[in-house]
Amino acid sequence: MALPVLVKAALPSLPGLNQLPGVKKTATTLPDVTLHRDDVAVERSEVERYAAICGFPNRDVAPVPYLHMLAFPLHMELMTDPRFPFPAIGSVHLENTIVQHRPIAVGERVSLALRAANLRASTKGRAWDMDVTATIGDEVVWESTSTYLRVGRGDPDSRAHGDPGMRLDSVDVKGPVWSLPSNLGRAYGAVSGDRNPIHLYPVTAKALGFPRHIAHGMWSKARCIAALENRLPDAVKVEVAFKKPIFLPGKAQFGAEETAVGWRFALVNPSSGAPHLLGRTTAI
Repeated sequence: MALPVLVKAALPSLPGLNQLPGVKKTATTLPDVTLHRDDVAVERSEVERYAAICGFPNRDVAPVPYLHMLAFPLHMELMTDPRFPFPAIGSVHLENTIVQHRPIAVGERVSLALRAANLRASTKGRAWDMDVTATIGDEVVWESTSTYLRVGRGDPDSRAHGDPGMRLDSVDVKGPVWSLPSNLGRAYGAVSGDRNPIHLYPVTAKALGFPRHIAHGMWSKARCIAALENRLPDAVKVEVAFKKPIFLPGKAQFGAEETAVGWRFALVNPSSGAPHLLGRTTAI
């Protein structure tokens, strides 16, 4: 996230400044637009940087979640659009689903399209989806849905009509404990472009209401996929729900169990057992 984009993302969240013309968010619906990044190269050097920070081996295909990074500029472009109803900073990433129809080889060129959809009430505010489709020529190779929440006045009846909250089974976590360094958010941000202040330093996180900075949810998803990588089919769906944040520096314990259709997995606090992430994979 370049500095001008970060400033544009932050201004609607700042008291006083968020009331200025051109900054104030006044829309009540999602903009009916599709944003595009066309003919984007899957470059070996960038794939290897991403693989290194997320725990993947170097291969001739991109890791399953890699294209989320290529789509991230579209997420920010839409959420900083004056027509978008909510500020980008302060919106909470609740869930993420990725469908890889086939591996994307290093050297291929992909085109990405993003739309916002399904604005709905939640018990904790308003939720919506950011849907991405990646194509090579006329072939759909990869899709994702990121569900976001803007905390506010909630609707206690919303669970009856689509409140977000992926229903994932818990996992008996007995796997490795990972140590997450203090600079993880800065390192992942340098690779992914996601330099949200809540991930960078204690002081920038405190300014946004966190005791100290936290790991990126999409890093934690990627790290879990990396732990399962050699057991996943080429065509796969990976769903996660993000739970409690992982404060940096910190530790997180991974666990996974095989199911009839894939794997279910979790990332938890090794001391309390509180979940940071719950997920599942399904062969498609």
